[in-house]
Amino acid sequence: QVQLVESGGGLVQAGGSLRLSCTATGDVSRIDAMAWYRQPLGKQREFVARIGNGEITHYADFVKGRFTIPRDNAKTTQFLQMNGLKTEDTAVDYCHAQGGGGEIWGQGTQVTVSP
Repeated sequence: QVQLVESGGGLVQAGGSLRLSCTATGDVSRIDAMAWYRQPLGKQREFVARIGNGEITHYADFVKGRFTIPRDNAKTTQFLQMNGLKTEDTAVDYCHAQGGGGEIWGQGTQVTVSP
């Protein structure tokens, strides 16, 4: 009923920026929280950032001060602004939605940071 599609990934040099987007379709009124996760090659998926009702945000310690979820976007599309990218940020980034009826994952978008 709800589908998520990520975009905005790509190749960027260390210190550069990318803006990821997650577009939700379907019964988007059921979504009460949305989050970003990432999975580096050969490693487990890890939490990056989350935004819930009232636009309350939470960030993983390793991205604080660098990544931001903007609050001025349309409710059907969430963004992750990534600044000061490091080679350690190379990963597949996933959008995640939570609400009544369960949770859903996007297909992922590749972020590659070169030295």
